[in-house]
Amino acid sequence: MPDLRTIDCRDRLIFAMDVADPAAARALAERLGDAVRFYKLGLEMMMSGGYFELIDWMVARDKRVFADLKFFDVPATVGAAVRQLSSRGVTFATVHGNQGIMEAAARAKGDVKILAVTVLTSLDRGDLDDLGFACEVEKLVISRARRAFEAGCDGVVASGLELPAIRKAVDGRLLVVTPGIRPVDNRPVDDQKRVVTVEQAFRDGADYIVVGRPIRDAADPRAAATAIQSTIASLFPV
Repeated sequence: MPDLRTIDCRDRLIFAMDVADPAAARALAERLGDAVRFYKLGLEMMMSGGYFELIDWMVARDKRVFADLKFFDVPATVGAAVRQLSSRGVTFATVHGNQGIMEAAARAKGDVKILAVTVLTSLDRGDLDDLGFACEVEKLVISRARRAFEAGCDGVVASGLELPAIRKAVDGRLLVVTPGIRPVDNRPVDDQKRVVTVEQAFRDGADYIVVGRPIRDAADPRAAATAIQSTIASLFPV
């Protein structure tokens, strides 16, 4: 069971570093400074080249890294990929919620915490219909969260809309990382469909939140990150 007292309040904000290349990532990280201590590096960064060098650069500067590559392949290949990350100082890595994949990743994780993807926050009921899932989103999320726990994963990635149900189903036995965060309660003009505010996410049981565009696209990214950190600090008084 995760001990939430060990999570530094300043680490609860994970910034999604969705920029074009490692040079842009380094420049933005320097601009953000101590306002952000935890970074999510995803597929766009991986495909730009220099992904592992960027991880090393961040770890050398005492930043934490979430390798959000959402591994989905035969279990042996996923296990080998996760094992490659174990020597890089990565904190989190993601895999899709297939049972064999989750089990292989959990066996190979070393010091990396494995997060299983439940349902992407860019998907809604209509998307699940297209994919052939007859059940409701919440039911699918809960099923995958339970299976992730049984497979030995450390946590799940899940929308804030399903947080209360996850906490009821698996209590505090899994870390929950919640993307699709918007600092204000309005409908986004991007590809995220199932979103919540910072306050709602943490009050409903998130351990970490992932924020991208509201920081990256702000006129002053550091000020935007600092404002979110202040909100988080108010929710977790010392």
